[in-house]
Amino acid sequence: MNQKSILIVDDEEDIRDLLSYNLKKAGFNVDVASNGKDCLSKLKSNKPNLILLDVMMPEMDGLELCEKIKSESTNADILICFLTARGEDYSQIAALEAGGDDYVTKPIKPKVLLSRINAILRRTEAKVIPPVNGLQIDYEKYIVYNNGEEILLPKKEFELLSLLMSKPDHVFRRNEILNSVWGTDIVVGDRTIDVHIRKLRRKLGDVYISTIKGVGYKYNS
Repeated sequence: MNQKSILIVDDEEDIRDLLSYNLKKAGFNVDVASNGKDCLSKLKSNKPNLILLDVMMPEMDGLELCEKIKSESTNADILICFLTARGEDYSQIAALEAGGDDYVTKPIKPKVLLSRINAILRRTEAKVIPPVNGLQIDYEKYIVYNNGEEILLPKKEFELLSLLMSKPDHVFRRNEILNSVWGTDIVVGDRTIDVHIRKLRRKLGDVYISTIKGVGYKYNS
């Protein structure tokens, strides 16, 4: 498997060092930039798989930088995850509207960030997942096909199913599901997972997702 590359763009050296250390330890190729100008310069010679982009930076903030990056067709495949110290809804919405793929609020917990990064990369490694037990996912259209029948799912149900299908027969623990699908920015309980699983079973059938009592859920191959 090709090693994934990540570019960290943050004006705080301590944060760059912390993230760089943990991401390298997790097996990623890592580069850093301290501002928007430095980031754009690095992109001319090296295209990372993902950019961790701070929102609050001097001269050129993360939202403006994201729009500049996405305005270049050669950067279309680069994923962007925003890092923001602000938890307001408008900041999160603005980050996604600027072209971001996800966001994580500071203070950053390395294990949670790694989980979110892996979830983003996993969702986009393939536009269409080959059929598994009759179900197929099309990431580009955000559609699930059940034995050829088109099914539209709400965002969280789609992401939950995508996570489970990414590793058929693998048991995903509850905290792993919460971190990957909901993150830590929103406080949700175990019942939230149960409700979404119940909705998926109602729409898809009971044969696809198994409950492992006291542990979590798995998708049956």
